[in-house]
Amino acid sequence: MTKLDERSKTTERRAITPDYSKSPNGPLEHAAAFLVGFAAGFIVLYIFYRIVAVSIIGGVVVGLVNIFSAGKSAIKKRVMKLRTQFFDLLEALSVSMRAGNPVLRALISARDDLGMIYSPDTDIMVELDIIIKKFNNAIPLSAAFQDMADRSGLEDVASFASIYATIEGKSSRANEIVRETQQIIADKMEIEMEIDTMMTAAKSEVNIMLFMPLVILAVIGYAGAGFMDAIYTTSTGRLVATGGLVIFIISFIMAKKFSNVKI
Repeated sequence: MTKLDERSKTTERRAITPDYSKSPNGPLEHAAAFLVGFAAGFIVLYIFYRIVAVSIIGGVVVGLVNIFSAGKSAIKKRVMKLRTQFFDLLEALSVSMRAGNPVLRALISARDDLGMIYSPDTDIMVELDIIIKKFNNAIPLSAAFQDMADRSGLEDVASFASIYATIEGKSSRANEIVRETQQIIADKMEIEMEIDTMMTAAKSEVNIMLFMPLVILAVIGYAGAGFMDAIYTTSTGRLVATGGLVIFIISFIMAKKFSNVKI
């Protein structure tokens, strides 16, 4: 069996189309997310109401919501990791094409280079196997990359596919397009890192401002010699506590939304 045949069989085994709309989290991650959410919900509700049954029910609800939230976060991390891997692919592809290799040979060479960095089941390696298989089946490279962009939702991949489609088979500027796309992604990643660095302190301050009222309520409630008893024993106090809880939840949601900067 030749080396090319071995590669083809390996590609056949690996070319299972990834679904980036599904969470990569397994049962253990779901359980951990539920426990974290349950603990957070239980503590917050107990501080506001001091009713164990309500705190348990609220903890279960928050735990279930946190499973969904953790799943979305895991999907986002996976896609962002794929973008970094795509950047590495463009770099390897550009080097191979500058050496004078045709597109198919450049793709195979790039896969071999990335194989020294990533494991065979890494998303970019699986995507490369799919792209090479489609290319061997006479599907245009731009269409293969567009399919990857549609499934992952990555604008950078979609832009590359769109630009490459205009010059595919008509120009020798493919290497230049690859390098320019790589530079654009590098610039965006650098800007995102700078923004994230600048916002780290702001996020810490927001978290402190959000949770300091809980700490104050807990301390006064347990060390205030009955100062907060009216909150936990009267109907008016319950209404005030509920209003405070609603404000806390709204503030938490707004803080999370404002801290997510999209470029």
